[in-house]
Amino acid sequence: MLQQEFRFLIVSFDGLRPDLIGPTLTPNLCRLKAAGVTLASHRTVYPSETRSAFPSLVTGATTDRHGMVGNKYVDRSVMPPCYIDTSDALLLRRLDLESGGHLYSAPSLGEILAASRRSLAVLATNTPGTTRLFHHKAEDFGHVRLSGHFREACTPDGVLAEIETCIGALTPVPPKKEPDRIGQDWITSAFLDVVWPKYRPDVTILSYGEPDVTSHFHGTGAEATRSIIAHCDQQFGRVFDWWEAEGRQAGVQIFAISDHGHITGHTRVAVTDSLRAAGFSPGVAPAPDVDVVVVPGQVGALYLADPDEAKVARLVGTITSEPWCGPVFTRANDEVNGIAPGSLSNRLVFADHVRAPDIAFSFRADNSIDPFDLVGGTFYDNDRRAGLGLHGGLHPKELGALGIVAGSAFANIGSASSLPSGICDVTPTILHLLGIDAPPTMGGRVLHELLQPASRPKIRCRDEIFAARLGSYKQVLRRVAVGNTRYVESGTADN
Repeated sequence: MLQQEFRFLIVSFDGLRPDLIGPTLTPNLCRLKAAGVTLASHRTVYPSETRSAFPSLVTGATTDRHGMVGNKYVDRSVMPPCYIDTSDALLLRRLDLESGGHLYSAPSLGEILAASRRSLAVLATNTPGTTRLFHHKAEDFGHVRLSGHFREACTPDGVLAEIETCIGALTPVPPKKEPDRIGQDWITSAFLDVVWPKYRPDVTILSYGEPDVTSHFHGTGAEATRSIIAHCDQQFGRVFDWWEAEGRQAGVQIFAISDHGHITGHTRVAVTDSLRAAGFSPGVAPAPDVDVVVVPGQVGALYLADPDEAKVARLVGTITSEPWCGPVFTRANDEVNGIAPGSLSNRLVFADHVRAPDIAFSFRADNSIDPFDLVGGTFYDNDRRAGLGLHGGLHPKELGALGIVAGSAFANIGSASSLPSGICDVTPTILHLLGIDAPPTMGGRVLHELLQPASRPKIRCRDEIFAARLGSYKQVLRRVAVGNTRYVESGTADN
């Protein structure tokens, strides 16, 4: 098959743990596994948050290169500094325009395809901000970007009107505690009934926003979560039926992915209380009386009003004395250590960006078994009960992600690849198959070991371990290198 005949469909299941895939719960993903290759050591980036991971998908880069350092961050490029919540699609558009098109610090898949007169279509049921981040410049190129719920994330207006006439109006967002079935149905029908037959995008991202939300409100292995996983798999089954009947013949290659996994919160804490007791004046947004901003979320992000080294070190000393504190990162002092004793360099987790917090930390996680017999527990800081799904940190079950590929470009059908791979590798592999040069900002690698012809290249892997200590506190970060590409495997800490 000629390179120009390839088209690509990336199907994402937000927050789906790979160990929940099985013939009873997800028979259609199992059909895909039988028709393709499973990436058995597939990972996301740090922080393991949606609006860091999906930018990594479309830029082929880690957060230090694309700049989406978390679901939320503090922008200190403006005065006074302001709190940014990237779930807001209108805010993201304004930030991109005000920055002269530099919302991302790296070119994204939609921009790269447009420069080669190709197209990217997005259909998603994630937040409006996440939907925009898949292709934040879609309206500039006339590309299709559709939300199953949020009109402000949709473009062009004419395509949305056409789809609403064909399959029905955008669906209302269900209450957060109610699994979102109708949205998954809408985007699947929109792709199958209108977007593919009429527009035939070169690359399509079909993003199911579940089971992430249901896991957050019911638990990762709860009946409600398993039910929405099964429902998303049924919708994917419609897509797989189309692929077997038509898409495969048309040269469509499928990537099935997730952006992160989940572990279970077991012990609730209050970071601001700990900091206040130590003499700090914490807040959740910049303000005159706030000396440290504690960005809400499961991955800790601390921004000091005055981030000199002594104050960073004092703050690191405070949090590392707490039982809830996991791995801690600050700006680099050398190749391994951060500027504060006990911290590691944020370069080790590819989080060194101008938007990065002065101190990034993960809540301490462990391998405890939750009520659903799933491995992985953690301290957490939010107003929900224990026993619910969480992500953002460095536990292997948070970093572990679904990865399956299928299509004529791939060899060894029905097998599993044990070589480490990651979410940053998807776009470089697609560009390689399209014959488009990847920009130097892409740190992900082409997954040559999966491609036709079936000869398996010799790729060297090596483990990397880094440690730091402060008093009784000790942390260990583990990475694996595949050639020149590095993947974060886990981070642990104990006292």
